[in-house]
Amino acid sequence: MLRSGRELVAAGYIIYGAGTLLVIATQEHGVNGFTLDPSVGEFFLSHRDLKLSHDDASLYSINEGYEAQWDERLVRYVRSLKDPARGMSARYIGSLVADFHRNLLKGGLFIYPGTKKSPNGKLRVLYEAFPLAFIAEAAGGAATNGKTAILDLVPTGLHQRTPLVIGNAAIVAEATAAMSAAPPSEAVD
Repeated sequence: MLRSGRELVAAGYIIYGAGTLLVIATQEHGVNGFTLDPSVGEFFLSHRDLKLSHDDASLYSINEGYEAQWDERLVRYVRSLKDPARGMSARYIGSLVADFHRNLLKGGLFIYPGTKKSPNGKLRVLYEAFPLAFIAEAAGGAATNGKTAILDLVPTGLHQRTPLVIGNAAIVAEATAAMSAAPPSEAVD
């Protein structure tokens, strides 16, 4: 079990709402969504070859209630996303899969950072971060922990936790660069 995420061959999730959608990603067939038709009890292909394109990242998702617990570099980055010239909108449901799914369909960035209280983040590498990172990469996107690609991690425990930055590749790279930049220098008296 404790192997690199690069060894995954498939991943998926089911999301429930007004409808039931099964999203599956494989190395050979990319990312596809299947909607349940309850009248016949079967899933039908409804979202063929989903892509996180480089040009449509207009949403960002992060729990801004924890801003006081974030690293200053992340605070500055999230504030930059709010600049009206960027054209970004905040959308946060509070459910990892629901936030990721919306961003997969519409383009965007999801960040679940480490905090002062939980510097290693709260999401589990093996069964939360790896599957979604696999789906994101299969759709042309990216996922990091703020420094390293999620799928390059080799966990040391079954419930190991990680921060997560996931979505369109260009904006994930931008967020990762901002989060891993040299810390701001402290004022000297």
